[in-house]
Parts: sequence; structure tokens; C-alpha cells
Amino acid sequence: MERALYKGKLIDLSVLAREKYEAVYESALRGKIVCVHCKEPVNLYLGIQQPPHFYHDERVNCSASRSNKQSWKMPIAYEPLVSFRQHSRRAHAETNDFLSRSGVSLDAAQLQAVTTTEGPLLVLAGAGSGKTRVLTARTAYMIAEKGISPSAIMLVTFTTKAAQEMKARLLSYPWMQPSVVSPLVSGTFHSIFYRMVSHTDRERWHTSRLLKWDWQKEQMIKEAGREIGLDERQFAYDQALQRISYWKNTRTNVDDLHPAEQWEAQTVYLYKRYEEMKQARQLFDFDDMLIGCYDMLLERPTLLARYQERFRYFLIDEFQDINQVQYDIINLLCAHTRNLCVVGDDDQSIYSFRGSDPSFILEFDKHYPEAKIITLTENYRSSHSIVSLANAVITRNRSRRKKQMNAQFSSDELPLFFFPYDEEEEATMVVEDIKERLKNGANPADFAILYRTNAASRAIFERLVQSNLPFVLASDSESFYERRFVRYLLAYLRLSVNPNDEKAMNDLLVSLFLKQTILQELRALSILEDCSLVKALTKLTNIQPFQRKKLKAIVPLFKQLAKLKPLEAIELVETEMGFSEFLKKRGNDGNAIERGADDIRDVKVAAKKFKTVPAFLRHVDDMTETAKHVNEHDHAIQLSTIHRAKGLEYKYVYVLGAVEGSIPHDYALEAYRNGDILPLEEERRLLYVAITRAQHGVFLSIPSQRRLKVASPSRFLKEFIVKMSEGVRK
Repeated sequence: MERALYKGKLIDLSVLAREKYEAVYESALRGKIVCVHCKEPVNLYLGIQQPPHFYHDERVNCSASRSNKQSWKMPIAYEPLVSFRQHSRRAHAETNDFLSRSGVSLDAAQLQAVTTTEGPLLVLAGAGSGKTRVLTARTAYMIAEKGISPSAIMLVTFTTKAAQEMKARLLSYPWMQPSVVSPLVSGTFHSIFYRMVSHTDRERWHTSRLLKWDWQKEQMIKEAGREIGLDERQFAYDQALQRISYWKNTRTNVDDLHPAEQWEAQTVYLYKRYEEMKQARQLFDFDDMLIGCYDMLLERPTLLARYQERFRYFLIDEFQDINQVQYDIINLLCAHTRNLCVVGDDDQSIYSFRGSDPSFILEFDKHYPEAKIITLTENYRSSHSIVSLANAVITRNRSRRKKQMNAQFSSDELPLFFFPYDEEEEATMVVEDIKERLKNGANPADFAILYRTNAASRAIFERLVQSNLPFVLASDSESFYERRFVRYLLAYLRLSVNPNDEKAMNDLLVSLFLKQTILQELRALSILEDCSLVKALTKLTNIQPFQRKKLKAIVPLFKQLAKLKPLEAIELVETEMGFSEFLKKRGNDGNAIERGADDIRDVKVAAKKFKTVPAFLRHVDDMTETAKHVNEHDHAIQLSTIHRAKGLEYKYVYVLGAVEGSIPHDYALEAYRNGDILPLEEERRLLYVAITRAQHGVFLSIPSQRRLKVASPSRFLKEFIVKMSEGVRK
């Protein structure tokens, strides 16, 4: 059905403005939209596979039928240019004694990687190519077939979970007993190198001296910040810590830094003082474990020689994610034998913000000219059409090792580009599609919803909460409405409803560039003058004259805010109450990815749905509270940034916001305009990683509006959309 009634008024989808669909959907959920014919409540279908239409609950018997005549941009399927052809590259077990005894199935390239044990080896392991199987089988082969002592092997992974998984897999081999596997040194860079430094100097590296938590490090740099008058609530200390870690992992000394702007100059000061304070207090952090190990080996050649005598074979996983200090340590350790096997995929190098550098894998054979390079090109995870799309996307990158992945199976489900109006409708369409698939037998754990930044999860999070579907949020960051600049903005709205809200006043003071100590004075004034905290702002005396003038101008506006629609109230806060000025000065401090102004636009998208400020704030509080409990589900839909999803796989993957400014991100586009192509290439690799998480279905969302502005399809996908659209028209 294209037509339904709302409070007796006709709604015709064929002429309804697109931006109103989401409001109609919400009203239908509340039972406010009824059938033109039988007057029973109807729902609005707003999914991916079909055009929008009104429909009855299955229990309602109504003769009204659905029409598909309305104008709607249907999803576009990506069809591979090359038909699927099975690649039969499995190595026969009978041709290799190791395979026949182990029962492990390997293809020819995998077998070659497993049995090449001497000298430097680069294994280019494309997405889904079974690199964990290769690393495990290679380790087993070295021990069982080549007679190499497990204690002479160092196996380095990027996560503790990966190290545990590899040891567990080793134990699954028929001749591998725990007594054989236990001497093998395996673990993360940090765990292995920490064992080395602590064994040499137990007192210096005692765990009681470790700054284990971010709050401990933040406490120290805040102490340093007070020396130069930094406001704890205004300065981005979390971003400063991330930048300091980046400098340390790239072995960038304080004296080599030449800051271009104020925030970075302040962070350089914090870096210098942080290192001095740690040294004075004999403390260390996780980055120091790596730097300390490198310095120890460099300064003590006799000790280095002992380690070289012990370890003769090195296997490094996820080599595309290695940073400078890790690379330098490994080169020192393996210099005597050069028996270095590194496994990775330059097309999945996405952690430059942590100091990772794809040049190490791209230039491996320059450092090791005698290196053998084996490329694993068989993808055992994803369907032919998904692999074809991933190949087509990543081949546009210039800085990469050429390789073409081949799928091992085909599927009738093709990658799909779909076109929501905005973030809200995008979330609705995804959830509706998941509901349909669940009805057809899928499980919640089959699904992952991926996005570029944590802030982009707001709409899908709220729609999933409303749907009652089980989901988990793979994030260690705060919930959307607790983000710094969101809190600062919401403080205005909260104080318009409750002018004595102390928590909100504390946040408001930040955006007014007033010191934290002012709150105590406001409390005293509100008692002495018998007025609210908001009114007390006009009675402050120990502030600058221009600040008094500003406060007298904005305080009367608080009463207006509560009477406006939330979106109108936010716009008043920005334009008349000075919040835009605050954002310009503080919104970009230290973070090129998640900016304060972007967060505020996201708030506006959410606020559009509500008619009153109190209703919007209740929604905010409900979502904030719900966020504390979302990870209590097993077998649930996964919500994750693309970065956190790397290494994982799901039956169905939805990629949100595949538009310019999101994927690729604005900061990469800005760098590209300034002549730097590397961030843009990393963004393309990020999309490649997202696509290759999917086994059977990948759905890429291309909204026409993002953050209240017209959006353009991602340049990484635009040519495919155009080609497929032309094919449909023909």
C-alpha cells in the first residue's frame, strides 16, 4: 500500500517528501498510522530489498494490496566482470609426508610457505587466505619435520588471543604434546620484549612500576599541564597521550619535534615532562617496554649475542602493522641468521595513527635482498562477488604489492549498494533487513554493522535499542551522548530545564572559557542571592568585563531554550550563546578524525526527531543508560568500527556511510588536496578491510544526506555504482 491515514489525514508515499519517511516510520511503530480501507494500524516498510510501503501485521485480514509505482532509488547489485571459476590449488596430502600425517589441508602456495624455513621469507597473505593456518603449520613443520628446537623459535603475534589460538592449534597436531609446545616463545611484541628486559633488570622493570592504565598516565600529564596553566576540562589530554605514544613508537625524540600549532606545542611540553617525571619516579609504560628492549640490546652487545644464540628462527604475524621500534628490535635479533618469516597484507595496513608503517612490508626485500616472496591468493572466507568487489576497490591504490585474490565459492547474493535518505533512515533500513533475515533463519551473531568512527554508531545504536534485537558494541570509548562536545552542548539544554543542574553547569563553564573553581562561587551566590545557578552567572565579579557582558546577554536566553524545538534550541545555542565560537577554538584540538563540530551535527540529526527539549533529554538519558548494558548479550549483532573488526569475519556485513567525508574521511581528503596521497590510500585499505569481513553478503550504505548536508558517494565506489546503474538501464 502506498497510502495510509495519520489522524484522519492521508499520507501518500508517492508524493511524500523523503525526509519525512523516518517520522512516519516512528509514528507507525507507535500505532498512529492506520489503513485507508480497514482502519487497522499499519507499519511502514523501510528496508533495503523493496520500495517503502505500508503493510499490515500478519494477523490482520485486509484486502488492500501493495503497489510499487512510487519513485524510489532501488539498491544496485555489484556483478563481477569475471565469472566464477573454481581454483583447484589444493596440495595433495600424499605428495608430502607432513601433510599426510597431520591431516592439514593446504594449497600449493600455503605449502610452499610452510616448508620454506631458511632465510628471510615474506608471505603476502591476502584477506581470508588462511594465514593463521600457515603460521601454525609452519611452526609444526619446523619442529616435527626439520627437528628445530621449539626454544629456538620466536613467534610474535599482535594480540594475546592470537598467540593463545596458535598454541591451541599446535596442540591439535597428532604429535604435538604440551611438553613439546611449551618451550616455544610466543606472544605479543610487548609480552616477549617485556620478559627480556625484566629478566635482565627485574627491579627496574617490576610490574609495580608499570603505568598500566590510561588514567595513571593522564594524571601525570595533567600535573605537567598545570605547570603551564592548561585547563583539565578544556585540553584534550586523551588525544595528547595518543600523540605521545605515536611519537615514542616511531622513535621520535622531543628535540626532533617542531610543532606547527598551539595544541601540538603544548603536547610536546607534556611529552618532555612526562618522560622526565617517569624517570624521576622510576616508572614505565607499555611503550617503554619496547624502547627499553631496543636500547638494552643496542647498548649491551654481549647480551644481544646471547639472545641471538638462543633464538634462530623468527615468525612475525600481521607484519603490515609493525612500527619502527618493533621493526628495529626484530632486525637486531635476527641479524645473525636472517631466518625471518613475516606474514601480512599491505592491503590491510590501517593503523598509521598508532605508528604502523606499511613501508616495512612494501620494502622488505630491499632490506633483505635474498628474501623469498610467496603470495597467498586464495580467499577461503568470502564469495566470488565479494572478493571481486574487494579486488576492484583495492587495485586503485598505487602503493601496494600487486596481487589478485581468488574466491573458493560463489553465492547468489551479490554485494549491494543501497541509498537511504540520511543516518536515521540508514539505521532503519539496516535493522529492517536484519529482521527479515532473522525471520528466514539467520542468527543475530551472523551480522556485523561497521562504521568509520565511533560517533557514526549513534543512529544504528538507537534503532537497535528500539527494535529489541540483541547486539553488542565493540568499543572502549564513551557512549555518544557522553562525548565531550556533546556534553558541553547538552549542558545548555539541561540548564534550560533545570537551572540548578550542577553537573550541567560544570560542563557549561568549559564552553564559556571559565575556570572550574567558578562553580563553587556560583553555589555560594545562589544561596546568598536566593537564585538559580544560571542566574548566579550574572552576579560573578572576579571575571573579565567582556565575560560579564557576555553572561548578561546569554543568561536570559536559557528560558527561551526550553520552549523551542530541540533543533531550534541547538541553533540558538550556537549562534546567540557563543557555542560556535567555542567549537572553532577547541573543536579540533588534537584530533583530525573525530571533531567537535561533527559531533554537534550528529546531535542535530538526533534532535530533529523530537518536538520538545525535555523529550529529547529523556531520550539522551535513556540511550546513555542503555549503553552501559548493551554488551551483556551472547550471540548478538556486532556493532564495530572497521578498525576493531579487522581479523574477524561475519556471514553478513553492513558498511555505514560509504560517502565522501566518511569513507574516505575528511582528514584524508584534506591531506590529498595538500598533495599527500598516503592517508587517502589508507582509507581505501580501510574499505577493503570492511568488505572482506563478509562471507556471504556485504551491503554498502550510501546516504544522500550526512550530518544535515548533501552527501556524495565515496570515490572508492562511485565508478562501480555508475557502471551497475548503466547496466540496469540497458
